[in-house]
Amino acid sequence: MSTSTTLEAPNSGTWDGGNEPLKASYGKLMMWFFLLSDAFTFGALLIVYGLSRHKHLPYTGDPDAFTFSTEWWPIPEKVYNAFPGLHGMDLPLAFVALMTMILILSSVTMVLAVEAGHRMDKNDVQKWLLWTILFGSIFLGCQAWEWAHFISGDDTGMVLSDGTQIFGANLTVNQYGPPLFADLFFFITGFHGTHVFSGVVLLVMIFINTVNGVYHKRGHYEMVEKVGLYWHFVDLVWVFVFTFFYLI
Repeated sequence: MSTSTTLEAPNSGTWDGGNEPLKASYGKLMMWFFLLSDAFTFGALLIVYGLSRHKHLPYTGDPDAFTFSTEWWPIPEKVYNAFPGLHGMDLPLAFVALMTMILILSSVTMVLAVEAGHRMDKNDVQKWLLWTILFGSIFLGCQAWEWAHFISGDDTGMVLSDGTQIFGANLTVNQYGPPLFADLFFFITGFHGTHVFSGVVLLVMIFINTVNGVYHKRGHYEMVEKVGLYWHFVDLVWVFVFTFFYLI
């Protein structure tokens, strides 16, 4: 009588089945892959913006004598100088600076929510998620106001070569400069705003699950951490959007 013995190789390699490569779960890896692909998309859009701006002539005169014209790219301080409730006051970049601060604060509260999840502190996770949702919603409201003001324009407007005076911006003409400037503003800031809105929806979902004790019963708050990765990415992208559109 013969017997056969099956020898199994020990499962000790980093990339062998059953292990978590780099100590990251499958869900975290997929989130990183998604964020990487999304980074390429935003990068391509910002490169298009940079090339488009380079193609158009800059304004070289006295900034105090600047006027909107389709012949040159507008100065950001002259475009984004309005503030809610302070009509007629010239406050360059003040409102967008407030928006940026709100989004940065939301990133801080998201970090605190993830940290509370590591401690299995359900109440703190709920508290910091709620603050993150609040800051994200305020940012979306601010962006909606900025869009509304950008579309309606200011009191001066711009006179075209045929004598027509236009106010505000749309996808064909705008008072601030070349039509492409408004197109890129709507598309890129709108694309980012869609990501912020999606993030707020995800935050609301995991907040409800946290209140219902779903993650506490699982023994971990990894879903909070995965949504946190997405939220930090959205905040980081805004830094680049802010730099391209409002600073240079």
